[in-house]
Amino acid sequence: MPDACCTIEEGKKRKNIRKNEEEHAHSFGANPYVLAGISFVLLLLALSFEHVFKFGFLREWIKTVIYVLAYLPVGFPVLIKAVESIQKGSVFTEFFLMSIATLGAFLIGEYPEGVAVMLFYAVGELLQHSAVTSAKNNINALLEVRPKTARVYRNGSYREVNPETVALGEKLQVQVGEKIPIDGKLLSKQVSLNTSALTGESKPMTLQAGDKVLAGSINLSGVIEIETEKSFDDSSAAKIIDLVQNASAKKAKTELLIRKLAKVYTPIVTYLAIAIVILPYFFADNYIFYDWLYSALIFLVISCPCALVISIPLGYFGGLGAASKNGILFKGANYMDLIAKVNTFVMDKTGTLTKSVFSIKDLVVTNGMPETEFMKIVLSLESKSSHPIAKAIMSYHPKMPLYEATEVREISGKGLRGSIDDQEILVGNKKLLSQFDIAIPAAVDAIVESIVLVGINNRFAGYITFADELREDAIETIRGIQALGIKDIVMLSGDKPSITQKVAKDLNISKAKGGLLPENKLNEVLTLKNDPTKVVSFIGDGINDAPVLAASDLGIAMGAIGSDAAIETADVIFQTDEPSKFITARKISKSTQQVIWQNIFLAFGVKILVLISGVLGMATMWQAVISDVGVSFLAILNAVRLQHMKW
Repeated sequence: MPDACCTIEEGKKRKNIRKNEEEHAHSFGANPYVLAGISFVLLLLALSFEHVFKFGFLREWIKTVIYVLAYLPVGFPVLIKAVESIQKGSVFTEFFLMSIATLGAFLIGEYPEGVAVMLFYAVGELLQHSAVTSAKNNINALLEVRPKTARVYRNGSYREVNPETVALGEKLQVQVGEKIPIDGKLLSKQVSLNTSALTGESKPMTLQAGDKVLAGSINLSGVIEIETEKSFDDSSAAKIIDLVQNASAKKAKTELLIRKLAKVYTPIVTYLAIAIVILPYFFADNYIFYDWLYSALIFLVISCPCALVISIPLGYFGGLGAASKNGILFKGANYMDLIAKVNTFVMDKTGTLTKSVFSIKDLVVTNGMPETEFMKIVLSLESKSSHPIAKAIMSYHPKMPLYEATEVREISGKGLRGSIDDQEILVGNKKLLSQFDIAIPAAVDAIVESIVLVGINNRFAGYITFADELREDAIETIRGIQALGIKDIVMLSGDKPSITQKVAKDLNISKAKGGLLPENKLNEVLTLKNDPTKVVSFIGDGINDAPVLAASDLGIAMGAIGSDAAIETADVIFQTDEPSKFITARKISKSTQQVIWQNIFLAFGVKILVLISGVLGMATMWQAVISDVGVSFLAILNAVRLQHMKW
């Protein structure tokens, strides 16, 4: 039964989403739409008894019973919530306000308005529930990204298994139209993939043998084979799902502020409502308890902070959904606020502004060794590294037989050291060879391109130079960031200072430093952060960028080529590896903030106007309810609008 393979895991994911939605829906029962409909029909029936049928005392009794029956489907769940909140020590909640207002309406014989309060409240919650469901479509689609089966090669044939049982290094087969179940390396010659669910990029991606393929991508070409490189739960699709699902758990300051305000605001309006009933007794010439109680109940209904509390998290969720649709993953709503405040933009060079796809430009051997033998030694060491330059060297002759390199060790920021047949081999930069006191020809210092120096048995043996291209959107990124008003742009690189300065000049970046070790990059960012006026964002992709990503105010990682360490450490991930996504993310953040503050001002503005009208006796409870539901509905529509904006 292939569909059973992910039942537990997928069930947990879906349960988390349903739990979040149910928190907003306030548990109106098995089918809230049916219950609200029943309440509405009963309310109409009660009104008809009141205005049409003439049964004397019997009519009043039947009418009251029907009103109570109309109240229960929509009012009982709210009353239960109020009681539960009180038991937990939280008395002054929106449920408490609604309960007191409606029970008070029944107490003074205003049955239709008491039912109407709960009915319209329920309708407002249903509208919000629908809006949340709509906003979560993108996440629900992501849940379907994870395939339920994997076709793995075992015992001489392919068989369908639970993807969670597939081990690292196993061979998988993916047919046309199927989703890749686990991250891996392409074994087939070429493939065209639809990665839109992961990256937001609609254009198909063409990959060659040896390239990395991501789980959740759809195979658009022939039958392909891949070799797994990660477990099912560590695949890109699984991480994206977890990130987006958990993003709303990290509250933004605006959301936290409103929730704190609501905790203070609710008891204040409750005491004010009591004052509206009691104080006029001492000052009014003709005090009528019924009239002032009615005004107090209207005050309570209007004061309910539902629209405010509902619309703000929904606004952030709309922004998070819009961002994920564009291949931008925020790990929390708080980071969406923070990206709008960034005024200092720091970036890595290799793999961030450049493609990190190097090609060998020159090969120079200085110790008389044949080029083939020289490259065989270099390839034997570089096969142990995942650095982009190592990959470029390996592409020189991928089928060349290699020596067995032993004791290979990577020296951070410098290169590799190892042994081949009792020969000590060094492959790296100038710092590496200088560390082992190997003299380097003066002509090497004049080379601008990226270069790998080779030392054999403590003697300089030769070098290889490489060319790296700028990303297509690199120039657009810098121009766009400058247009946003961010003038403090810094490029930090472990590459040669000469190459770093050349790239900086091409991109019109005034501040750039090269030849930096990971700790040097970290110190540079910490120095920038010493200025309290600076909000520093750093964007990078490598393992060596992880400390800087963690130290910056806002860490951004490249999601496709980025290392696991960088992705885990970062606060924001660009799935398409396009640095220009920063501009899109900033626009989404600004629009989200605008929507949220529009909702705040709308909610407060309408409430103040109707509150004043209610106290002055110019508003009825019907108007109070309709205004509250109306504000909630407008706030919800405004938040959902984020999902349909073009960026």
